[in-house]
Amino acid sequence: QVQLVESGGGSVQAGGSLRLSCTASGDTDSANCMGWFRQVPGKEREGVATIVANYASYADSVKGRFTISQDNAKNTISLQMDNMSPEDTGIYFCAARTTIGCGVRLPFHYWGRGTQVTVSS
Repeated sequence: QVQLVESGGGSVQAGGSLRLSCTASGDTDSANCMGWFRQVPGKEREGVATIVANYASYADSVKGRFTISQDNAKNTISLQMDNMSPEDTGIYFCAARTTIGCGVRLPFHYWGRGTQVTVSS
């Protein structure tokens, strides 16, 4: 079992920045791939970014604005969000995948409870 706890959500104006963090506990060695997803009520969940062995991948909508990083010593991943827009508003979830492969289209096995991000125009 892997437990994930997100932090760092909040409100920001368009053009501003936020940094999200996710701390993993439990069987963290089983977490092969980590990712960030977001969801807006009434819409499907969207993959934002994934990272495995310091290789990062991003959704087209956030490329050049968001940066995912990991600190294995602290069992933490982060998502630095810059030049944010109202379209980035949503609940952001941290997730872990325990099998081979990494990408937002693959199943993730453990999820955090999410943190709200609101960007006002």
